[in-house]
Amino acid sequence: MKINDYENQPLEEWQPGVTTRMRCSLLTGCRQLCIFDQWCIPGMGAPTHVHAVEKVISVVEGTAEIWVGEETETISAGKSVVVPAGTRHGFTNCGTGTLHLQLALAAPIYEATFENDAELAWRWAPR
Repeated sequence: MKINDYENQPLEEWQPGVTTRMRCSLLTGCRQLCIFDQWCIPGMGAPTHVHAVEKVISVVEGTAEIWVGEETETISAGKSVVVPAGTRHGFTNCGTGTLHLQLALAAPIYEATFENDAELAWRWAPR
């Protein structure tokens, strides 16, 4: 049995106002999942992007405005959104406190194409 001590994983500043901690990925032995937490200050989040795999966005604390395709919803703690593979989506902290999310991708690494960037972004994979 392999135990992942994600509390000791480093915090990463993904972009200003958004901090990430990886829980599991290819780097920790996962073969089909990438799970990570994000904390966003008010007004910050993830710009519109696309993954080749399904994703689940769960609100742990705070309030998020989440857009998936042409739909936009405001959701609070205890709720999740499933993003189908290949669907444009993103989110922002629309509350006054810190937004804490847990995100899961059906792949062992994080790969995304961002709307304003022609390059594929990836993380938590061996270099």
